[in-house]
Amino acid sequence: MKTISIFLLSSLTFIISCNNSSDDSSLTDDDTPIADTTVIPVDETLFLTSNGSVTITTVPCTLSEGTSTDCYQIVATSVPADHEMGPWCPENISDDASAGGIWLENGEVYDVDGAFIENMATFYNDTKWQMYDANGAIFTTETEDDCANAANPNVGAEYENFCVECLPSYVADLTQTYLIPITPVKQSTATDFGGFGPPGMAGNGPSQRGIAFNGVVFDAPAPTDAILGAYTLAPFDDAGGHINLNAGYHYHAATGVSTQIAQADSHAAMIGYAIDGFGLFAQLDDNGDEPNDLDSCRGHTDDIRGYHYHAAAPGSNSFINCINGAYAN
Repeated sequence: MKTISIFLLSSLTFIISCNNSSDDSSLTDDDTPIADTTVIPVDETLFLTSNGSVTITTVPCTLSEGTSTDCYQIVATSVPADHEMGPWCPENISDDASAGGIWLENGEVYDVDGAFIENMATFYNDTKWQMYDANGAIFTTETEDDCANAANPNVGAEYENFCVECLPSYVADLTQTYLIPITPVKQSTATDFGGFGPPGMAGNGPSQRGIAFNGVVFDAPAPTDAILGAYTLAPFDDAGGHINLNAGYHYHAATGVSTQIAQADSHAAMIGYAIDGFGLFAQLDDNGDEPNDLDSCRGHTDDIRGYHYHAAAPGSNSFINCINGAYAN
């Protein structure tokens, strides 16, 4: 998999100072570990607003558990400021990985190069897969109408064996609006996401997992079974994103391409915020290790960052499994 890491140095002084308000930096007056009580507000300055692709305002909001508070209203275009979108579909089975994106399957990330397209019948043990002609040219959607029709859940047989590629020009004028609590509120029980989700995990909560610093949403798992069941392929680019005409450009995997904020203590880099306002960090720390104390939502607590989440492995077609904070209605 091709990745581009963009690291921004971030001072943790203001966070650490919040934890040093007492003589005993590990315990509060009632002997509760500070890590369990530290709440880190959303830092709106971390979002990439300089080019106008993201705008942030403060608005009143009501959280899912009834609290009236303030939220950041984030309005984002479908053009990330920190990386190019695409490519998604290679043109010919002779193309290398630079000509296409990636595909997520059984926890693994595969380059969608010409060889991947050529070998799909073997990969999926189904001879019906034949996504290229006698000259090796790959059948790819070419228009906005093709994009709309091929991405339809009731896709017609005429799009079987097509690589679905929806282009940035189709959503150039589309914006999305998100609300996240400025000060996250942890709950005693987790909220399962609505929409697509792991088996048995679909609930009544929001379907979106969080927001990257470039304003692109960390979305629900892609319906890969439905895509493959129609004998289509809708690859993600190397950043883990692709385009839907209604949702715009959105991510289904955290691959390290979008902006990451390195942590001074070798902790995994920060990649954005979950929809409940708690920080969202990459899966692995600087040593390549995942925390061993993650809860069922993929969250845990430390003295510096308070409660926060770690994204799942890129090949999982997922980010976090649920949220432990109240979310904006």
